[in-house]
Amino acid sequence: MTADTIDVGLEHDKIEDVHSGYRDLKREIAKVVVGQEEVIDLMIMSLMTSSHSLLMGVPGLAKTLLVHTLADATSLDFTRVQFTPDMMPSDLIGTEILQEDRATGRREFKFVKGPLFTNLLLADEINRTTPKTQAALLQSMQERQVSAAGTTYHLDPPYLVFATQNPIEQEGTYPLPEAQLDRFLFRIDVQYPKHDQEVEMVMNTTSREAETVEPVYTKERLLKHQSLVRQIPASETIVRYAVALVRATRPHEENSSTFANDNIRWGAGPRASQSLILAGKARALLDGRFTVEKEDITALAAPILTHRIMPTFQAEAEGITSREVITETLKNIRI
Repeated sequence: MTADTIDVGLEHDKIEDVHSGYRDLKREIAKVVVGQEEVIDLMIMSLMTSSHSLLMGVPGLAKTLLVHTLADATSLDFTRVQFTPDMMPSDLIGTEILQEDRATGRREFKFVKGPLFTNLLLADEINRTTPKTQAALLQSMQERQVSAAGTTYHLDPPYLVFATQNPIEQEGTYPLPEAQLDRFLFRIDVQYPKHDQEVEMVMNTTSREAETVEPVYTKERLLKHQSLVRQIPASETIVRYAVALVRATRPHEENSSTFANDNIRWGAGPRASQSLILAGKARALLDGRFTVEKEDITALAAPILTHRIMPTFQAEAEGITSREVITETLKNIRI
């Protein structure tokens, strides 16, 4: 597909502006974060699609720092919430307080907005709080609005949640419900740094003050780029490939393999197909391309599908993971 066949509004200068912004974001983040290239790319794709992402990893891998630095590199309103076992839903949504007008003596209730009313919310260690409080995020994540005291409040765009999570086998954690997991575009696994990266990290953080991250994105520029993402064309062939890939993760579907039938309790739903195409468009745009390619879908399959596939009890006992299921599934899909 050439530049003269793309949708109206996707001129080359607009594509280049997105690619330039992408490079600027990565440059600013690199001032304080060493390595983690794949993690940063997925976070920026999440930002460009105004979608939520879940960062998984043991404590001390700079998950919080990554999100905070991304916020510093933009001009978005940013709020960080440290989830704890005693947190209540009202601590997120807000609460009504009784106020008295000193002039008239009249008393009335006033709603005080909670930390959900922001552009970028960092839900730190989300699995350390109870399911009741985790559920308070559901409406805001899916509908971009919250209800309190009989009134519905709309959240200003852009609105996205980056949640961090410790491995579920660690003490003091609560599993996220499947309905909430499905609302995250990506599950981003943050790994230990490589040896040389860890050496550089230690030297940088123990010998000088941290560099200042400069904002390179305004809210208005981000909203324009988010709109451009949805204008990137994806051919019917690519859409059919993404749908076939997702359907193949469901046991006993037409395209599912024997491996999937034997090892998957349930597979990904239609939201996964939508996520593959939307994230594929963001990946193409950030790369300066005018259309989604098969490589975009295969590259994003693992972070999009991992948290949406549930292996059988037998598969878990044998050490078969969701990622292994995805790898096997990709081998059998053709376009």
